[in-house]
Amino acid sequence: LGGLFRTMPWTAGFCIVGSASISAFPLLSGFVTKSMILSAALEDGRWVTYVLLLVASAAVVDHSGIKVPFFAFFSHDSGKRPEEAPANMLAAMGLAAALCLAIGVYPQPLYDLLPHAVTYSAFTGSHLLTQLQLLLFAVAGFVFLYRRGWYPAEIRAVNLDSDWTYRWLLPRLWWSGVRVATQVGERSVPLREQLERGLAVVTRPVRLRGWLAATWSTGAMV
Repeated sequence: LGGLFRTMPWTAGFCIVGSASISAFPLLSGFVTKSMILSAALEDGRWVTYVLLLVASAAVVDHSGIKVPFFAFFSHDSGKRPEEAPANMLAAMGLAAALCLAIGVYPQPLYDLLPHAVTYSAFTGSHLLTQLQLLLFAVAGFVFLYRRGWYPAEIRAVNLDSDWTYRWLLPRLWWSGVRVATQVGERSVPLREQLERGLAVVTRPVRLRGWLAATWSTGAMV
């Protein structure tokens, strides 16, 4: 991919909002939820868990927050010019992006769904400083590796998922079976004709005007 923002600007914008949200950028939903999890681990004295989650957060920023939108919609121009996503997909992405922003700004409606009272506030100086440091250093690491040419090179390949079975494999198996059945049917025409002629000879005595039906009193019932 690369350079898709030229023909898919709305999709690119919504992707950036989602990537920033999953990276826990302030004022987006991931900032609130990730801060809650990290703070809970820290307050419970689970330092190892806290450090592992912090490292995982940096990896998420690098991969989902930067790599996906950058290489798909910007970076080098792949020459592909796909049409913008259809209206129903744009509406879904727009709704998701709006929810990311709404939850990040005002998470209280979700707090009210929890089984216990929540007085947590993610917008404290320590949380903001910690998350901004995480974001800035992750971005700096990505830029450094990319500019130095040390970032893993892209591989021209196709990632197979479960949709491959019904999108590619099953249709080909079906039409291959249809072709085989058609060929078998065409080649069996002479054999069927011979069988039909033989059956006609064998059953001639018991047909309506056959000698067995004509000489028995039961007539055509035979």
